Amino acid sequence: MQDTAGPFAEKGSHYIKKKVVIVDDSRTIRSWLRVVLEQDPRLQVVGEADSAAAARQVIKQTEPDVITLDIEMPGMNGLAFLEKLMTLRPMPVVMISGVTKSNSEATITALSLGAVDCILKPTSPADQAAHRDITRRVFSAACSKVRAIRRPVRGIDGPLRGAAAGPMPIIVIGASTGGVAALERVLADLDVNAPPVVIVQHMPGAFLVSFSQMLNQNLQQDVALAREGEVLTYGQIRLAPAQGRHTQLIRRGDSWQCRYTDDDQGALHCPSVDVLFRSAVEFGRDVIAVILTGLGRDGADAMLKLREAGAITLGQDEQSSVVYGMPRVAYEIGAVQEQLALERIGAATNRAVSLHGQKKER
Repeated sequence: MQDTAGPFAEKGSHYIKKKVVIVDDSRTIRSWLRVVLEQDPRLQVVGEADSAAAARQVIKQTEPDVITLDIEMPGMNGLAFLEKLMTLRPMPVVMISGVTKSNSEATITALSLGAVDCILKPTSPADQAAHRDITRRVFSAACSKVRAIRRPVRGIDGPLRGAAAGPMPIIVIGASTGGVAALERVLADLDVNAPPVVIVQHMPGAFLVSFSQMLNQNLQQDVALAREGEVLTYGQIRLAPAQGRHTQLIRRGDSWQCRYTDDDQGALHCPSVDVLFRSAVEFGRDVIAVILTGLGRDGADAMLKLREAGAITLGQDEQSSVVYGMPRVAYEIGAVQEQLALERIGAATNRAVSLHGQKKER
């Protein structure tokens, strides 16, 4: 996939490399990650640290563009260090995590606190495809914009105008890098009795489980992973699971259901925003589609088809995106009807739902 975080700068015939600091208590992991990252001519590892205390000094001395951060470290753990860092000296952070339940939960907390991305420690250290993915994502994080995280307020309680008129609308959302914090904001701003929301967030499966559980605890809506054949209703939020199959939508009468499919339709990701969005094109007039921060172009082509079919389509703007990739491509090809700052997308989605109800009442 082509990087869309923006071209890296050049000075004469040499790259102005993005500076990386590796923070991990394991010397083996630090050495391996240094080798991986320095395979990319755009990246330069300028320092390492085995603890939060050491990391503070290295960051001060080297002024990196991005740091990679382990969760489990002696003394101050990665989460506590991240929270202090994002308060005192905000900068792009990529979490490095193993797949355990506690690590998955901690990683989601880290993304909520402002970390840009999370990378799984690979099971095979020699996996070249994994190496390319790591360097791409660390470079993308180094090019990203870090914003202060504003904790969202809860959605407005009470029924939506027009909610019972005609076929039920549906809200579909696609997000990738930076999407955890963005989704928290948008979902909290939605009316709690909004039509069902189905989301594709690019993230390993274990992290999606933890993310859905965290959202379910923090929001008034019913949040869970999408289930095969589930009939969707108002006040529900469903995330497409990452289990080797895509999530699609089907409509039975006036009701929406989720289903799994192996048909990737040329998708570069699984689950795929394009596959989810494309499945709703037939009923575009009842769809509100939103595309948020993320690397790449997943969702853009199918969002264009949705807009052409009568859907309301919203995209996150460059200034509020951590990585202005997916929403940029969607906007440039004409798929985005209205481009908005993150803090305005929830309210705009509520308005779109109300307009749908008014349209059906006429």
